[in-house]
Amino acid sequence: MGARTAKVALQKETGASKKRLRVLLSITLIATLAFSLLAGCQPKTTEQEALGSEQQAPVAQKVGPVTFTDDLDNEITVEDPQRVVATMGSLGMIWELAGGTLVGISDDVDTSSNYYQVSSDVQRIGDFTSIDLDKVIALEPDLVIMTSATTGRADTADQLGYKDALGAAGITAAYFTVTTFQDYLRMMNVCTQITGRIDLFRTNAADVKSNIETTLSLVAAVSGSEKPRVLLLTTYSDGVRVQNTKTQTGSMLSFLNTVNIANENPSLLTDFSLEAVLEANPDFIFVVPMGENSEAAQKHLKELTSHPVWGQLGAVKNGDFFTLQPELFLYKPNERWGDAYEALFNYLYMVQEA
Repeated sequence: MGARTAKVALQKETGASKKRLRVLLSITLIATLAFSLLAGCQPKTTEQEALGSEQQAPVAQKVGPVTFTDDLDNEITVEDPQRVVATMGSLGMIWELAGGTLVGISDDVDTSSNYYQVSSDVQRIGDFTSIDLDKVIALEPDLVIMTSATTGRADTADQLGYKDALGAAGITAAYFTVTTFQDYLRMMNVCTQITGRIDLFRTNAADVKSNIETTLSLVAAVSGSEKPRVLLLTTYSDGVRVQNTKTQTGSMLSFLNTVNIANENPSLLTDFSLEAVLEANPDFIFVVPMGENSEAAQKHLKELTSHPVWGQLGAVKNGDFFTLQPELFLYKPNERWGDAYEALFNYLYMVQEA
């Protein structure tokens, strides 16, 4: 502990129709809490102590066949797969973060997902919404990692129908749905078991989990009895869509002790209107621009913010409208989930500079 106790400064702000509380955490408080919380999360024996001081770079453990249940409840058995294809950019990145290599990946790794790849000479096998199955089979993979999500851009991503064709070709396919950090953690656990890189599970999953837990502990320390009310929007090429707590960012906001007004007003999910938003009076508004045509998404965002009702919203008047970074909130942040949680925490509970 320091020579003096860190203090929490509380700042009251008046909204359009009610008062709410904003919390300003001192740097000392954050440092003190983060240090104490992280210290409690540290393992008694570090990886380096377990491996010995002479071994600086952990290597894959020798593993035999690994059996797991994928997200479609299929029981899958694989043994040291070397020719792996991923039919979604984010899933391919998870496999690489687990120490695996790829021979094929979907085109969105280049065109929209903002992910990177470390494997060399990786073939493209079509967009994740329209996989070229012939290209996949031609690569002679011993494992294909696919998405079990049935919706994507324009509700057209559906890879479930490929399983029988791959099975007929003698190719193992495993399906995953990664929407939340918990999904990411589960998939990383499976992938690192297959690769034998348990050290990478600690680096890219367990440590990230500890960071998120620290952020959530800070929320518990500073949030008041009244939960912030939030509106989460996406602007895409066809217009504006409201997100509830079942989405990637909606789930994070829920863990950060907020109330999503779409859960209280489900009609907003199908019939969005600023008049209904004005009546619901959210404390915060978050927007994620998305879609293949970012120019069209920005156009709809501009139309939204220029609407006469927009300026009447309390969140807008108070400066609590934020456009979120696509790399953390549109695409799967993978090993940066902790950064995404921290960014939302700052928006919700730290006083923003003018």
